[in-house]
Amino acid sequence: MSDGRYSRQERFAPIGRSGQALLSKKHVLLIGAGALGTGNAEVLVRAGVGRLTIVDRDYVEASNLQRQQLYSEEDANQKMPKAAAAKSRLRDINSSVGIHAVVEDVSFIKLEELAEDADLILDATDNFETRLIINDLSQKLNIPWIYGACVGSYGMTFTVIPGETPCFQCLWKSIPQGGQTCDTAGIISPAVMMVVAYQSAEALKILSENYAALHNKLVTFDVWENLHSEIGVSKLKKADCPSCGLAPSYPYLSAENLMKTSVLCGRDTVQLRPSSRQPVDLPQLEARLLSQGFQTARNPYLLSLTQDTNRMVIFYDGRVLVHGTKDVIEAKKMYTNVFG
Repeated sequence: MSDGRYSRQERFAPIGRSGQALLSKKHVLLIGAGALGTGNAEVLVRAGVGRLTIVDRDYVEASNLQRQQLYSEEDANQKMPKAAAAKSRLRDINSSVGIHAVVEDVSFIKLEELAEDADLILDATDNFETRLIINDLSQKLNIPWIYGACVGSYGMTFTVIPGETPCFQCLWKSIPQGGQTCDTAGIISPAVMMVVAYQSAEALKILSENYAALHNKLVTFDVWENLHSEIGVSKLKKADCPSCGLAPSYPYLSAENLMKTSVLCGRDTVQLRPSSRQPVDLPQLEARLLSQGFQTARNPYLLSLTQDTNRMVIFYDGRVLVHGTKDVIEAKKMYTNVFG
């Protein structure tokens, strides 16, 4: 590749050659490889970030292809894990970027390990629990992170700088119950692209160390209703906040807040995760299930099986997705039928 690969970005005065050199040395931890994750990943890899770690627990399905820009029909047909599929596509885009794919539903312990040398954490998740873990890690390790969310035609983003801005806990004191999801309200790609644009622009500012250019406001918009707002939230920073206050306790970095079951956003799917990591011999399990009359399909990352009208997907780390239900108890019964 010629030396002019980043020439247009270097001609942008706020970045320049010095900013590009800084960018090439930085490590970004990206949590989630769905719509926001794939958009941000592509921007950063094309921009020449030094390293990108992508963490995602899910695999590609046909319904993802409408807005998750790195994936193909073949990825959906093969049920490729999103992190692995994203890595493959991103390496074709820029082979000079170090890309690490983590196909796991990571605990706060694993996330802390992955974040230790990160310069930035990008939120591309679909649930508040994970965001509160990211928030506590950000404060504990003094790493900035960029929140982003979208549903329907609506989007929201905010950049958290430890020690300077309010943290996510300050803005949202507790996990909200209910509300719209991609399943109930749907989502259109322009809303995703708008959130990605704000997140990735803020990321480039941080990674090139242009901190004075950061937005410092909570941005919300609705691309269908033609609404846009920017809210100053500096006064919301709380001295008694358990995450960023004067005596932080980092409440979401504790075992009691480690979820064992969860209903996935936008799908009739329950995730079951063993309390401790239990590696599964997928070929051996498939052989046993075939002998019991199950229909199975396997790739190097996961094993799927059909049981009546439900489908289960089993990952090598023991994590299981039960499709066709939002009932945790029903999902656990199916799990027991297979694993005992």
